[in-house]
Amino acid sequence: MLPIKKALVVLCCAAASLPAFAKEYLLTVTRPNNLHIVDPEKREVIRTIVLPGDGIPGAISVPKDGKVAYVLTNRMESVVGVDLDTGKPVFRADFSTPQRRVKGFFAVAVSEDGKELYAHQAPVQLGRSEYKVEDTYIAVFDTADGMNAKPRRSFPAPRRISLLAPTGNPDHLLALGWDMYLFNTKTGKIEKTFPIRHWERPGMGEPDVLAMWGTFEQARVLSTPYFVAKTDAAPDSPEAFKAGIATFDLDAETLKVKEFENATTVMFSSVVNPAAHNEAFLVMNQLSKVDTDTGKLIKRVELPQTYYAVNISGDGKDVYVGGALDKVSIYDAVTLEKKGDIKMPGGADQSIGWMRVVKR
Repeated sequence: MLPIKKALVVLCCAAASLPAFAKEYLLTVTRPNNLHIVDPEKREVIRTIVLPGDGIPGAISVPKDGKVAYVLTNRMESVVGVDLDTGKPVFRADFSTPQRRVKGFFAVAVSEDGKELYAHQAPVQLGRSEYKVEDTYIAVFDTADGMNAKPRRSFPAPRRISLLAPTGNPDHLLALGWDMYLFNTKTGKIEKTFPIRHWERPGMGEPDVLAMWGTFEQARVLSTPYFVAKTDAAPDSPEAFKAGIATFDLDAETLKVKEFENATTVMFSSVVNPAAHNEAFLVMNQLSKVDTDTGKLIKRVELPQTYYAVNISGDGKDVYVGGALDKVSIYDAVTLEKKGDIKMPGGADQSIGWMRVVKR
């Protein structure tokens, strides 16, 4: 073989062995019970998957390979897993029975390897003349069990858990409630508690947290806004109430909290920039950009409508806001200028749905 031909063969073989660059897609849900795959580059919904059963869909969890999306639906009483390539259901776990109503309030997560699904559950026994509230727990499902999955095991968990997230340790699961709890999924024990409500910071009261949207996959940092009263400030002082952000590094398993302004506006959810971990974006009626190291508000813009959920591109250049009404909007991460909108099919409402980013 000629030297040039040999070189071409070597180059072709090397190129074939290189991994393809992953393309990013957004996942969101709308009423009555639809999962949408969105191409943010094309600014369009490229596939709509009708989920089986009753809505309303909410939480979305996807393993690292991005092949199957697990959606909490059926009035928070079922999780349905759908293959994102075929659109077909491959998993279903129904929590309730005729005698026992079991709700999962947003706290659903799949392991990074996609083998186990975790769901925080709040059960109630339905008697003829009374309801009996039972203790809450985390149920563990094997995703290979298909369309009639039952819990393989469970372990006790505190009430009011609203978010679950797998950490960098494959045996650990973070649960966010009044505090943050680091569970060992093999033993079912809480290995460490990170205080939030019970932080006992001098001059600070108990923080108020509304953590219902899980968007931590890009930076591997779970974040949430919080509001807190300063007990050492006069009640009528502008400093009496502060807004802050809590960030939990899922790989390092460390928590940081930082106040950044007087509480003058409401923020529902947040996401950390994967390209600059000191930057976070928070959303509701405004889009805010915050430095979580210095506690400075970098920039804020008014939004044309309310948005509940926020996510971000892998390169940290585009911020996605959605989770309410019928569109996802895209903003520049530096200037916070609007770059475009993506309308949901039929003008369907995203309600309180999550937005997740998958790489395929």
